[in-house]
Amino acid sequence: LIEPRRAPLAMLGLGGSVATPADGITAEVVVVGDERQLDALGDAVRDKIVLFNNPMPPYDTIRGSSYGETVRFRHGGARLAADKGAVACLIRSVTARSLRSAHTGAMSYGNGNRRIPAAALSIEDAEMIARLAARGKRVVVNLRMEARDEGMVSSANVVAELRGREKPDEIVVIGGHLDSWDVGHGAHDDGAGCVMSMEAVNILRKLRLIPRRTIRVVLFTNEENGLNGAKQYVEDHAHEMGRHVAAIEADSGGFRPTGFSFECEDRTKAAAGERQLRAIAQLMSELGPMRIRSGGSGADVGRMRSKGVFLMGLEVDGSTYFDYHHSHGDTLDKVDPRELTDATAAMAVMAYVIADMPERLGER
Repeated sequence: LIEPRRAPLAMLGLGGSVATPADGITAEVVVVGDERQLDALGDAVRDKIVLFNNPMPPYDTIRGSSYGETVRFRHGGARLAADKGAVACLIRSVTARSLRSAHTGAMSYGNGNRRIPAAALSIEDAEMIARLAARGKRVVVNLRMEARDEGMVSSANVVAELRGREKPDEIVVIGGHLDSWDVGHGAHDDGAGCVMSMEAVNILRKLRLIPRRTIRVVLFTNEENGLNGAKQYVEDHAHEMGRHVAAIEADSGGFRPTGFSFECEDRTKAAAGERQLRAIAQLMSELGPMRIRSGGSGADVGRMRSKGVFLMGLEVDGSTYFDYHHSHGDTLDKVDPRELTDATAAMAVMAYVIADMPERLGER
């Protein structure tokens, strides 16, 4: 912050952003809440830094988080601002609570010709700038970022199997994603999901529970900024997509399990599968109430949607997930061992029963 007083701001560059010049960009800040407010400013945005100050509502036990509604400004705000002639874009971090921590994440320029630097501010700093602007103060910021694009590199998915005893060619996938943002440890996003998936199979092996079908653990690479691991998995296994009975993703943090969401393009299959899943959920009563609901699944397994695979996502108590998400705070000490254990148990039970049922999921 340069005007109306000098102060450092808590900031993280967004994934995919271009850099600023070496001495940064110094410009006046205009604050908007959404696209309509941006459009209303017209030419007043030109040569300014746009701050999208769009608050994320608190977590709701019924609705869950409002991530999908809020993250759009992180993803596309720079393109919107650039189209209006802005020189840089700032966004309010996508979180409902903060201890002055910035939260990064992927952004995209789309097909826009102008690429301007984009960064996330902590809630506290975004609010401070918004208050100053609301009082008619001229707010000037110097933004310095050293981002660079080092191009594509080779990576790999990690795949392991517990082979089925009767129908080994039929597959139930469970997994999470290996990559995380460079801040924090990626403990909740998505180290926890990877651990759950691996340990679920370890539990079954130790108990000598070999299901009828194969349970395949897939740890996807490059979820955060491209989904190339998931795309490659579907391409490499195109010949066996028809034998994928289900795919379950754990990418919501290592918290207390609350149920599973599911989706399937075949409505008849989805309805039959929902009845089966509700019966399976009763087997987990010791973990607490388990809700089965029609909804999303996961970004990685979602690449199998068009192939007709029955998709699922582990749901957890995500009331604190976005406190840490994509920030320096996503470290191992934030993971409760008991909650991680319970979530792993839920994954193990669901994967085993789906893999061991006489009939395929959704075909009763």
